[in-house]
Amino acid sequence: SLLDIADESVPSIIADTVGHYLISMQLLGQRTAEFHLALASAVDDQNFVPEPFSMAYQRSLYHSMRGSAIHVLQLLSQRMGFLPDEAKADAQNAINLEKAIIGRFQDVTKKKISGMRTRCHGDYHLGQVLYTGSDFVIIDFEGEPARHLGERRIKRSPLRDVAGMIRSFHYAAYAALRGWGTTVLRAEDKPVLENWARAWFLWVSAAFLKSYLEIMADTPILPQTPEEMRIILEAYLLDKAIYEINYELNNRPDWVVLPLQGILQVLETKEEPTTPEAKKKVEE
Repeated sequence: SLLDIADESVPSIIADTVGHYLISMQLLGQRTAEFHLALASAVDDQNFVPEPFSMAYQRSLYHSMRGSAIHVLQLLSQRMGFLPDEAKADAQNAINLEKAIIGRFQDVTKKKISGMRTRCHGDYHLGQVLYTGSDFVIIDFEGEPARHLGERRIKRSPLRDVAGMIRSFHYAAYAALRGWGTTVLRAEDKPVLENWARAWFLWVSAAFLKSYLEIMADTPILPQTPEEMRIILEAYLLDKAIYEINYELNNRPDWVVLPLQGILQVLETKEEPTTPEAKKKVEE
């Protein structure tokens, strides 16, 4: 998982090729944590006072995620004939994994989770941060436009914002490949580029996550055990990918393969290579 990768040393080939991105994402992780701590410190306003998780909230979160997944996977099945050929296998895999997806959501309800619920950004991705050349400025705090105002004001784990940014890294990595057919690149080069895109995504996400967790470590805001952290973060990653599938089906069907791959990555049970070289050896 990304939490495991965040604890690993960066391979030299990654440091040599994308090291400057890692430094930038470490800074973004730091600024994200500072932003969340600032929101949680506004104790003079009841709308911002952190609240502990409760079993009632955890059950509500599960039912919301479950309902969304069932609806979107049904829609995905209905639209299968309209999907690009490259997305059909991943779409069918995601549909077949419905029970596994819901099982991950159900993990949220198995015991009371430590940590707090706070006001969050609500629609956190790379488009919501401005890079000044030396730092990041976070903008646009109105939340996801598709959700009504009352829902946007609900206090949640700030890991929801973290998951949103990680999904944005995934889009950034793979969206660059979508224009490969209009370049001078050869078709046989695409698998190599896909391996590099995957490695970039994994290590940029890990750098962001590690920096974020280091700043938040001495606070009671995040879940206090690695297992609780994994359960909440992966549930939010899956829920965000489900949201993206719904959006892409209704707006950009050719892009639906990206959130589909996001779901399959979270549900991977075997250890996956984290560098292009290691990935190539496995494939050989």
